[in-house]
Amino acid sequence: MSPGPDRPAVVPDAAGLRDLTTCFARPGRIEAIYIRPERRGEVVAVDAVQAIAACGVDGDHYAQPSRSRVAGGKRQVTLIQAEHLPVIAALTGWTQIEAAWLRRNLVVSGLNLLAAHALFRDRPLVLRIGAGVVLEVTGHCDPCSRMEAVLGPGGYNAMRGHGGVNARILVGGTIRVGDAVTGEVADDHPGGIPGLA
Repeated sequence: MSPGPDRPAVVPDAAGLRDLTTCFARPGRIEAIYIRPERRGEVVAVDAVQAIAACGVDGDHYAQPSRSRVAGGKRQVTLIQAEHLPVIAALTGWTQIEAAWLRRNLVVSGLNLLAAHALFRDRPLVLRIGAGVVLEVTGHCDPCSRMEAVLGPGGYNAMRGHGGVNARILVGGTIRVGDAVTGEVADDHPGGIPGLA
């Protein structure tokens, strides 16, 4: 894609790695939302969900207190890249993979979720969803052994590297299907962002 009036050229020599890691080509979009009311239970598709800061998404079992979960933990919400679904399908021999099978909360298209995990501690990145929800990507969301049963032999390995990301909810609010998702530098927010270490 060539530079245009809305896409200035970035000269690699002039832009350091710190700057390059904060530049996203375009906003993404929430394609689907799923909650898992019970551990190992069926996933439920919803058009909107309430993200609760430092907790999880309303109605999802990860938002409920548990002996194994620490308050403010790294896996408050899970996201998967819509563009990875055809890759997982190709690796498992399926014609198509339904996002619900993979049990992630948010399906995002158009924005590289892995790139939203900050490379530099002093340059934190966040995802802004819609008008106010802010997430901090905390790392890869590794597949569970259940993927072998869902996708067939090799399903677990097919998802490795394509299983999405975990995130903390720094600022809560409503997330809706169709909401824009942007990658931003946390420093760009006046007064900072609550909960960002």
